[in-house]
Amino acid sequence: MRRGEKMILPAESLGICLGASTIGIVRLRSEGPNPDLMWAKTQVHEGNPRRVLREMLETVEGLENARIAATGRKFRHHVALSTISEPEAVERAVSHILPDNHPYRVVISAGGETSMVYHLDRDNRIQGIYSGNKCASGTGEFFLQQLGRMDLSLDEVARMEAPEALHQVSGRCSVFCKSDCTHALNKGIPKAQVVAGLSRMLAGKALELLRRTFASNSSLPNASMAGNCPARRTR
Repeated sequence: MRRGEKMILPAESLGICLGASTIGIVRLRSEGPNPDLMWAKTQVHEGNPRRVLREMLETVEGLENARIAATGRKFRHHVALSTISEPEAVERAVSHILPDNHPYRVVISAGGETSMVYHLDRDNRIQGIYSGNKCASGTGEFFLQQLGRMDLSLDEVARMEAPEALHQVSGRCSVFCKSDCTHALNKGIPKAQVVAGLSRMLAGKALELLRRTFASNSSLPNASMAGNCPARRTR
C-alpha cells in the first residue's frame, strides 16, 4: 500500500498514542476503507505511562479480538505492540479524516513537550517536518499544568461554554503566563475566561511557528490542528 492511501481496517481496531504527557486510545469499527469511531479516551500519565496504559487497557472490553497499533515518539519503543511513527500516523489520519481534494497543506501537532508542523503535498504525503521552540508556555504540558492549578480536567474544559470575552495572558514565557493566570484568578476572573486566554495564546504560538516555518512564502498554507490543547472559541 502506498503512503497516504486509505487502508481497509479490520472490523475492530484499537489505536494508541503514547504521548509525552498523555495517553490516548481510540476504538474503530470498519468493514471498509472508512472507519467509524466507537469511542476515544485520553488520560494524563504524570510520568508513569506504563501504569496508566495498563489501567486504561484493563477497561477495554473484547481486547483480545481487536487489532492494536501504537504511535508516539519515545514510549512506543517500549511496548510489545505493532507501532508506526508519528509522521506515518499523521499521513494515515489525514487520508481518513480530511475529504478528497481538501485545501489543507499543514497539520500542526500540539504535543506535551513541543509543537510539530507537518507540511503535506497534494497527495497527502509529508514533505517536511518542522518543530517549535522549547518555550514551555507553548506546550500542551504547560496547558495541562495550568488547568490542574484551576482544578480543571481536559474533559471539563471541552464541555465549557465559550465565554463572551477572554482574559489576555502573556505568551512571552511560562513565568509571565503563569503569573497572569494566578493574578486573574485571585481577582475573581471566571476560569472559563482564563482558559480561553490560555487557548488563544497557544493558538498564537501555533501561528507564530507557521510564520517562521514558511517565512519565505508570501502567504501561509491552510492548516489543520491536531493534539490535546483545545482552541477555545469566543463569541
